[in-house]
Amino acid sequence: MPYITVESSVLSDMQKEELIKQLTEISSEIMKIPQEFFVTTIKEVPDKNFGIGGKTIDKVKAEYIQIHNKQM
Repeated sequence: MPYITVESSVLSDMQKEELIKQLTEISSEIMKIPQEFFVTTIKEVPDKNFGIGGKTIDKVKAEYIQIHNKQM
C-alpha cells in the first residue's frame, strides 16, 4: 500500500482536497497501482515552526511580500 505524506504550512480545506486528489491520481498513473490502495496524509506545520536559510517561514514570507509589493 503506497503511502504519500506531505509536510506543509497550514492549508485550506480546498487545498488539502485538491492536493490529495492530484497526488493520488498522478502517483497511481505513474506506479500503475489503483488509486484505492493509496494513503495520503498532510502534516501541517505552522510557519513559525520551520525555516529556510536561518529564518522562520513567516519572516521569509513577510520579506517576500514587502519586496514584491514595492515592485508593483
